[in-house]
Amino acid sequence: MKFLKRNGFTLIELMILVSIASILITMAYPSYMQYATKASRAAAQSEMMAIADRQQRFLLTHRAYADKSTLEANGYFLPANVSTRYSYAIVLGKGAAPSFTLIFTPIGAQAGDGDLMLASSGVKTPIDKW
Repeated sequence: MKFLKRNGFTLIELMILVSIASILITMAYPSYMQYATKASRAAAQSEMMAIADRQQRFLLTHRAYADKSTLEANGYFLPANVSTRYSYAIVLGKGAAPSFTLIFTPIGAQAGDGDLMLASSGVKTPIDKW
């Protein structure tokens, strides 16, 4: 009696493969999500610095900082990679010297990350996120 050559995999072999793959995915997914959160935060921080630069240029020509609606009226909008993860606000200071605070509030998948703030004085909070 001749034995036929076996082509393919047995059910047990497939089950072992699926089990190993699911364990690897379970271990890798949290790391990936943490990486994605940090990458989105870095993009937001970069955009905050770009807005602060734009604010300084606006101050030189208008002797005051721009609010959000003025920036947007002058053609500024958050890039898509940031606007899907953060909304932003600009709070203008009430004192004699002009000042502003940028506040980026995370939305969607980024929501658990907490607000990012950058003041015109250069103060960045929370410090552990910068």
